Amino acid sequence: MLKKKNIFILSLGIMLGVFMGICASVFAEQEIVEPMADTEVLPYEELRTFTEIFGRIKRDYVEPVSDKKLLEDAIRGMLSGLDPHSAYLVADEYQQLKEGTTGQFGGLGIEVTMENGFVKVVSPIDDTPAQRAGIKTGDLIVRLDDQPVKGMALGDAVKLMRGEPGSKILLTVIREGEGAPLKITITRAIIKVKSVKSRMLEKGYGYVRISSFQSGTGENLKEALTSLKKENTGNLKGLVLDLRNNPGGVLNAAVEVSDAFIKSGLIVYTEGRIENSEMRFNAAPNDLIDGAPIVVLINAGSASASEIVAGALQDQKRAVIMGEKSFGKGSVQTILPTSKGSAVKLTTARYYTPSGRSIQAEGIEPDITLARVKLEALETSEFKPVKEVDLSHHLENGKGKESLEDVQEKEALEKDYPLYQALTLLKGIGIMNK
Repeated sequence: MLKKKNIFILSLGIMLGVFMGICASVFAEQEIVEPMADTEVLPYEELRTFTEIFGRIKRDYVEPVSDKKLLEDAIRGMLSGLDPHSAYLVADEYQQLKEGTTGQFGGLGIEVTMENGFVKVVSPIDDTPAQRAGIKTGDLIVRLDDQPVKGMALGDAVKLMRGEPGSKILLTVIREGEGAPLKITITRAIIKVKSVKSRMLEKGYGYVRISSFQSGTGENLKEALTSLKKENTGNLKGLVLDLRNNPGGVLNAAVEVSDAFIKSGLIVYTEGRIENSEMRFNAAPNDLIDGAPIVVLINAGSASASEIVAGALQDQKRAVIMGEKSFGKGSVQTILPTSKGSAVKLTTARYYTPSGRSIQAEGIEPDITLARVKLEALETSEFKPVKEVDLSHHLENGKGKESLEDVQEKEALEKDYPLYQALTLLKGIGIMNK
């Protein structure tokens, strides 16, 4: 049984006042600050119950358990009981989290959370083993190899999914619409996430895909837009910003991306219980595409920082949001390092769009909702209308034939229904503006 002196030290360590430095889903490293105010009373009865149970476990449990494990598990339980995103990170888990923000880490390439005791896929990351194996947003992972996930801490599940590059893991997945669990084998790899990709859809219309928000995403976006304008030999007529299956990331990166298209006004603000948690981010007077229309694509896998960008551009009337309702993660997590190399990831605030909307558990409603459909070309009919191009010895139009690259680009666009619709809308806006 613990002595009362030790009980007091433990409880004081657990219940220290929170310090701040807001950063969505990633880092805000600061020193531990103020202890509890003298006016706050320690819950002695509850602490007495805790120590009684602690002592019974130490004495009666079927196997010996170390004090360290019991206390770490107690801290994990305390945090996991708050919400799905607060967690205790031991030193190696904390290091893995820091690696994730740099864009290179080992594993499968999925953003996950906990739901009803199972690991739920928020979204697979682009060009990773998980995406290539067919993992989808909303999948519930119920087994990792032979180990059931039920009752497992999220950090422990993530640790099992990580491993040596080239090694394999078998995921048992429950997916909506499937009659039985799916068995999916994935080969682990070093995950190098390039958060910004871009290309021209056709003359005048650019495409930018942001797969996650990392510390360098804002600068990478500027480089991508410069490259698109150079390839277009002039300003763009319109831009598709693709945030589908983007699980979020660094708050400052979301602000930088929003600021790239907004000349003035509020981008996002946060509110929490502590004064330092109240922050406001405003746009600088610069629009990198000179007011060209934007369509932002979102879906159920667009979360956190993605929703900040979509909400800011929607409220500021700067873009049309198209697709599905987003994930609905409107909370801010602050990383609080400890003196032992571990850290606490604690939900410290909610963020709000410029109009005052809280996205938490609500998500962003698109301006134009698109169902999940796949666009396919109709089968060739024997009664196909005859056109000039079908006549023997017809004259060429003098512009030459389409390149293989152009044909492949059109085929890819036709298979991506939301992207096809986004480009069509941009063209319509261009016609109306004329």
